[in-house]
Amino acid sequence: QVQLVESGGGLVQAGGSLRLSCAASGRTFSSYAMAWFRQAPGKERKFVAGITWSGGMAYYADSVKGQFTISRDNAKNTVYLQMNSLKPEDTAVYYCAARTDGVPRLPYDYWGQGTQVTVSS
Repeated sequence: QVQLVESGGGLVQAGGSLRLSCAASGRTFSSYAMAWFRQAPGKERKFVAGITWSGGMAYYADSVKGQFTISRDNAKNTVYLQMNSLKPEDTAVYYCAARTDGVPRLPYDYWGQGTQVTVSS
């Protein structure tokens, strides 16, 4: 069983930055593909960014390319999402997800509880 715990969300003004963290339990974190998704009020959950087990490849939704950066530290069992130039439309609950075969694609095996990000205009 893998547990994922997100942190770093909060309230920020438009144009500001936040860095989300997702700490994972388990001794094989370095073999997992990791991803971030987000769900805005009244909307479906959507993919934001994904990263391979090694960190060698990262993938982004078109809506966040050049704005968000996903990274990971396998020594710390943690994946990050650096979010810059935030806009009100980035307001959502952000979820961390893990896929144990190392391939960053649906479906993901484990999900965190989410962290709220609110961007004020």
